[in-house]
Amino acid sequence: MAEIQSLAGPLPTIPDNLTLAQFILDSQHPARPIRTADSPWIIDDRTGRGIGLEELRVRTYGLANALCFRYGIILLFSPNHVDYLVAVWAAHRLGAVMSGANPLFSAGELEYQMRETRAKMIITHPDSWGVALEAARASGVPDEKVVAFDVEGAPDERVGGPTCVTVQALITQGLETPPSFVERRLEEGEGKTKLAFYNFSSGTTGRPKAVAIPHIAPIANILQLAAHNKVNQNYCPWEEQRFRPGDICNGALPLYHIYGLVFNSHFSFFCGMSFVLTAKFNFIEFLKNIVTYRITHLLLVPPQIVLLCKHPAVKDYDLSHVRYITSGAAPLSRELMERLVEIFPNAALGQSYGTTETCTVVTSLAIEKKQDLSGSAGTLLPGITARVVKPDGSLADFGEPGELVVKTPSIALGYSNNEKSTKETFVDGWMRTGDEVKIEKNAEIFEMLKVRGFQVAPAELEGCLLDHPDVADTCVVGITDDYSGELPLAFVVLRPEAGKRAESSASAANDIKQSIMKHVADNKVAYKKLAGGVEFVDMIPKNPSGKLLRRVLRDKAREMRASTKAKL
Repeated sequence: MAEIQSLAGPLPTIPDNLTLAQFILDSQHPARPIRTADSPWIIDDRTGRGIGLEELRVRTYGLANALCFRYGIILLFSPNHVDYLVAVWAAHRLGAVMSGANPLFSAGELEYQMRETRAKMIITHPDSWGVALEAARASGVPDEKVVAFDVEGAPDERVGGPTCVTVQALITQGLETPPSFVERRLEEGEGKTKLAFYNFSSGTTGRPKAVAIPHIAPIANILQLAAHNKVNQNYCPWEEQRFRPGDICNGALPLYHIYGLVFNSHFSFFCGMSFVLTAKFNFIEFLKNIVTYRITHLLLVPPQIVLLCKHPAVKDYDLSHVRYITSGAAPLSRELMERLVEIFPNAALGQSYGTTETCTVVTSLAIEKKQDLSGSAGTLLPGITARVVKPDGSLADFGEPGELVVKTPSIALGYSNNEKSTKETFVDGWMRTGDEVKIEKNAEIFEMLKVRGFQVAPAELEGCLLDHPDVADTCVVGITDDYSGELPLAFVVLRPEAGKRAESSASAANDIKQSIMKHVADNKVAYKKLAGGVEFVDMIPKNPSGKLLRRVLRDKAREMRASTKAKL
């Protein structure tokens, strides 16, 4: 029966009386290596300025001291910024909850998140000032409680002129003012219930849901990742150890998303690594940063992987010093992984899988593997138990597809203000992911669909489809079929030239679909053909980290199929 516990060894002790800020900034865990003296915590990729622990602590204290007598709960509405995590930690020093919002939100979307979290203050970027102000006013939050991060030239017309309050002004005020707060200290066990974050889920059904994440959850996931990767253990020669003090990690993933917030940034800090923070992702600048800062570790999402594999500029940069790459949010095809090996021959390469509800990582590249091209999302982290459940509620066998259900110490408490969804997703300590997978006996997980009894990995077909000259983006889902069980259906975003041809006539659109289907048929075994067809869409729905919202397209496929049957 497909219920399996992690094979990656014991889980370290997880403190349940610390806030995340205290765990990262103040404490020394036995699994945590000693940082090298000359290694900054954060490097601003624009200026190259390094920021160390003491400066981060001082800025965090100053901001907390100023916020204590001005504001309540904090919502961060900004792209990455050198003070983004300072604001997170300041909130935690005060015992407040932080909620990060997508900086591309409209005023209506931001207002929704503000009301769901009952936020009383927004820290925003000058470029988002107008949207933040509109949402704040609609939510009943006074203008003076909209604060701007400092950028070159601010305050200016983007942020309401010189009267605007900035984060730097608050930090300065807080450092010049006598202490006006007592840091929140947790009782034993309180870390399991005291909230640290309201992170929003992908919202595949209805509006996005606020995931209530207690302090112990990110701390547990950091320690799970450390144990999985044998951090601070002499399991092999120093040169071959995967995460070491002095290593340098990219910081291009958005910090308002759980992947960037926990795995990318806080785990890097725990390992004694430097975090090269990128405010706005630009691929050419990204390549330059890898070389300039000698970045050794790349935590990425599939769209960035595709650029690395296909962009002509990559050949102009020496990337041989990169030692580790993982991709999360959506499965990668074998074709893309093989291309990555060609570009990064010296790097450990693999995939990771996680959710907001599990406070990030559930599986990742096993420490025993150098490069995993199998399409696996990796093996279970220590402390995690997983099941694969069939539609009838019974457990699938190893190698059989079903819904992934997991139990982990990093699990969220549920959804805020949504008892129905909480009861559906969080069941007796288990979390239903909604993702169709199979588990092997070695605890590796593969996302799957099943055609005539044969297992088909959507990522494999997506990799093949991306090789077609007319395809810009794609997502493959399974649609129910009485004969085959499921049939692969490809939703495809066309390249601009192909899109114009498709719009010119129904015949031209059909020719492109036939060409795409033939491309797959010519390169894959018969049962992997796109027997479910090809549908053109304007965009593939993804969450902010790049994860394909496959369930959204599965629902769309069902609606299309039901509509077609109704017309017959």
